[in-house]
Amino acid sequence: MSRFGELDLGLVVRGHGRHYIVEDSDGQRRVCHPRGKKSDCVVGDEVRWAPSGSDEGVIEAVEPRRNLLFRQDEWKTKSFAANVDQLLILVAVEPVFSESQLCRALIAAEAAGIHTTIALNKTDLPGTESARERLKPYQAMGLNMMEIALKAQPEESIAKLTPWLTGKRSFVMGPSGTGKSTLINLLIPDAKAQVGDISVALNSGRHTTTTTQWYWVDAERQSALIDSPGFQEFGVRQVEASQLAHLMPDLHAHADHCRFYNCTHQHEPGCGVREAVDAGLISANRYRIYGEILAELTAKRW
Repeated sequence: MSRFGELDLGLVVRGHGRHYIVEDSDGQRRVCHPRGKKSDCVVGDEVRWAPSGSDEGVIEAVEPRRNLLFRQDEWKTKSFAANVDQLLILVAVEPVFSESQLCRALIAAEAAGIHTTIALNKTDLPGTESARERLKPYQAMGLNMMEIALKAQPEESIAKLTPWLTGKRSFVMGPSGTGKSTLINLLIPDAKAQVGDISVALNSGRHTTTTTQWYWVDAERQSALIDSPGFQEFGVRQVEASQLAHLMPDLHAHADHCRFYNCTHQHEPGCGVREAVDAGLISANRYRIYGEILAELTAKRW
């Protein structure tokens, strides 16, 4: 047994700077600080910690992760959460969602080995048919899809979501205005209390909208929702350029038909991916986004 094996095991449910909220096996939460200068915990981490004072603690070690969902641009890496079972990408009829952001989130999830569901919200609004049309390529790829109307049809929407959420640790991602707050408040009546207690402990209530937050959906603490802050950009610099097409299932399905094993699917003759695009088997929009991301990954860095 390692020197950390006898320490209490806790769950990181929120972090801000070098302050973390760690929940112990009894469900009690306290502010903890990492040992040393390095601060690499994320929400969802299991950590070994020891009491420090009457109501605080020290994080001595982070247990090995089974996955980590993050984004990486040219300048920095932003981790969302660790040890999640599935990702729920919430998009809406209004505001119109960015397909580029959707693609990038799916690539990051695929790279981390995390199953994804896309939920289209506000399907009571005009424009639903157009949104459905834009999501058809993702349905054709075999992604799990559902349609909900959280404000107009809350009971029916929650009934659709509940079987999918039960017993899982689900990370919720989506741009501002898609209904994440509505979803959280419908599923978790004491959400404000869960946030409020932590905000008081961290003395950082003003940061509640910019911090990843862990919520228990049930009293047994078997089902969890992890809410993420909104973001404008989603870099995927963690992906090798040569692996990009393999992380996009619709392109990957045709990449084996290319004449050259190292085909970039951009200009080479005998490219199975470009032939599939021409035949309408791959969405032209998806292929365009692939090209944009590939250019980012292969750009010279001075």
